[in-house]
Amino acid sequence: MIAMTQTLESTPGTATTAGAKLHARAQHGRTAETMIHVPPTSAPARLTEDLPGEAAGALTWAETLAFGRYTHLELARGTRIRITDLDGDACVHAVIIRSGARHERLNVADTVKVPWQAYITTGHPLLSDAGRLMATVVADSSGKHDALTGTTHLTGNTAKYGAGSAHSASPAGRELLTLGGMKHGVSQRQLPPSISFFKGITVDPDGRIQFVGSAGDGTAVELLLHMDAVLVLANTAHPLDPRAKFTGSAVDIVAWQAPQDLEAVRDGTLGVDLGPEGRLALHNTEADYNARTSA
Repeated sequence: MIAMTQTLESTPGTATTAGAKLHARAQHGRTAETMIHVPPTSAPARLTEDLPGEAAGALTWAETLAFGRYTHLELARGTRIRITDLDGDACVHAVIIRSGARHERLNVADTVKVPWQAYITTGHPLLSDAGRLMATVVADSSGKHDALTGTTHLTGNTAKYGAGSAHSASPAGRELLTLGGMKHGVSQRQLPPSISFFKGITVDPDGRIQFVGSAGDGTAVELLLHMDAVLVLANTAHPLDPRAKFTGSAVDIVAWQAPQDLEAVRDGTLGVDLGPEGRLALHNTEADYNARTSA
């Protein structure tokens, strides 16, 4: 399901099947600094201690994602996802793919164009190419994100760091997102452009894009899904990062079922303002959902 760091040990007892079984079972319950926690309630307190009270019994995902790795999960409508930049040097590239309708995917151009805003923060709608609201940014303490530059690719990383394949020491975002997308039937040619969290850019009056880096450690962004969807994340370098060394930090990811937040967004009590264009996209999503569930 996900890419994880593998630790190889030289253990004489694993030379036989019985010894290998005993050794493998002895690893049960061991943890690493970066891993997915199954069940989510087994995650370290750091991931869950400040979640809303109702989230404790509704967790669906808990993971610490290392820099240079990717993850992906199919999540239900009404899921709220929090991503936290632990040490202030993460860059999480994200794509969203609709469950059961892989042709409908995040459309970065419309996500910027429709709300008349290039800078993603609280209240920003993440739109599909069908004019529907896939997710809303419902909380953001970073403010340093990027919906314009896209992610890194094999050629660029190879030129800059010496390698860029998914399993290299400096994997490119496009290669990592491709692996996640392929697990859900989406090829690299079908993969949409991504948005990036925790590494920001600004646009000069003459149109030049300037890299402005991170907001610092401990910042977080939260998304609310308005449809069943696959979320694919790659934590790797930003394409405009000026540093010659491939470096970054891990992120915590935690998700919980929060269907009540869907209604709160609709009635304006969640503290986010989608604007008229975003509300129209929300109406399109709700109309589609109601048509399918009432059939």
